[in-house]
Amino acid sequence: MIDGEWVLGGFGVVRQARIKVDAGKRAAVYHVMSRTVNGERLLDDVAKEVLRKQLWQVAEYCGVEVLTYALMSNHFHVLLRVPHRNQVSDAVLLRRYAVLYPKPTRYQTAQLDVITGQLRKNGPEAVKWRARQLALMGDVSQFMKLLKQRFSVWFNRSHNRFGTLWSERFKSVLVEGKGRALKTMAAYIDLNPVRAGLVDDPKDYRFCGYAEAVAGAKRAVPGVIAIMGGTRGRALAAYRELLFGKGSHPASNRGCLSAAEFQRVVKNKGQLPMASVLRCRIRHFSDGAVLGSQAFVQEHLVRYQINTGRRERTRPRHLPHIADWGDLTTLRGLRRQALG
Repeated sequence: MIDGEWVLGGFGVVRQARIKVDAGKRAAVYHVMSRTVNGERLLDDVAKEVLRKQLWQVAEYCGVEVLTYALMSNHFHVLLRVPHRNQVSDAVLLRRYAVLYPKPTRYQTAQLDVITGQLRKNGPEAVKWRARQLALMGDVSQFMKLLKQRFSVWFNRSHNRFGTLWSERFKSVLVEGKGRALKTMAAYIDLNPVRAGLVDDPKDYRFCGYAEAVAGAKRAVPGVIAIMGGTRGRALAAYRELLFGKGSHPASNRGCLSAAEFQRVVKNKGQLPMASVLRCRIRHFSDGAVLGSQAFVQEHLVRYQINTGRRERTRPRHLPHIADWGDLTTLRGLRRQALG
């Protein structure tokens, strides 16, 4: 049992069936989300900047890849790739530790000097230290736990408060790490500030992955390339077309619908351009458990059933016929309104 999760044959089950892939067996992509307690809008621009800095620090320490993200005033989204877990050398462990603690205390410095000496001869203290570091790496749950804990400590100290900052556990969706599923989920995440009415173009919202990539940030560019493929220029051009539709421009506000208009299309069983639909809330992307092609979702459903012994009557479910989703499906059916 790890952090409240039963890990069974490479998958974890957390109350409402969080599905995880064992990084020791294969890589995996997750859409992870966390909300502040009671949904309070606690995160101003200063807090978001600190959270963004810590996001990249913790990701590098844990050995995971941030593909894109969006930090909002009361929640955040991250599209995260957890690579296949390989052996990590002591030199890499020390480098990652320095990223997490760029300004160590005197105690930490003295402790690290001892550890560094012990690592050369594989002494008992080095063995314990190595095990503690490795336990925090290459796992989506440990990444989220460490990120939220570190930010909570900073936030509470800075705002003279105490107690929990985050509401319950984080949510996650296992995403097929290629093709339509990956591209659509990434665009949905980057369009969060547009859906919230903060900007017309996510490139103007400094707290999302797309804005960092457009600005040329070295740490963000690999994410958009991993999502779209090709060179930086081609990847950004293709991604922008996905965000706004071919020939569309954010200033024209084309493709943006009011909630009433959107629901009218749903009721009449009409279809909308993908760029328009992605500006509306789609709960399948946050509550669907698994998102991908029918074959991908079916594979993980079967593995989940085998590993847990559960035999619920469920199947891959196609997204509502509001846009051309291709073969995109999710694992979990939604009981409440899924769109809008």
